[in-house]
Amino acid sequence: MIARLREVSLRAGLRRAAGMLRATLAAIWDRWQAYEQRESRGLALLSAWLSPEQRAQFEKHRRFDVIGSESGKRYRICYGISTNVYELDGRDRVVLGWCFRPVGPLVAGDVMLAQKIALETDERATLMVARPFPSSPPPRANFPSTH
Repeated sequence: MIARLREVSLRAGLRRAAGMLRATLAAIWDRWQAYEQRESRGLALLSAWLSPEQRAQFEKHRRFDVIGSESGKRYRICYGISTNVYELDGRDRVVLGWCFRPVGPLVAGDVMLAQKIALETDERATLMVARPFPSSPPPRANFPSTH
């Protein structure tokens, strides 16, 4: 009798655990789907704002170059939401990294679009709030330019 009760309790416990696991996995899947939808919309908006040259760079390398509005310096914006902007020298070598981003929980496409607009329209103010970081180029920034 006691063995039977233990068996029933064990089965019930396993059923509850399986149900909780299914519910948890369903919630994770739903959150992932929502994120993927936001990510797709962000990348579509970014793509609409890129020049044909920048769009070709992004499609090929997941990064694109912009020219600063005041200095004329070239910056490489790589896919990501932080520590993803690199100042380049005249031979397309990384000189310095710049960390800046808009406030809020934004997807990469939205962050990269804000970084592009900031550098192309008000480079000086952007760099005043940006934090420089010494950088050896990550693999994503070290591709040859397509300009």
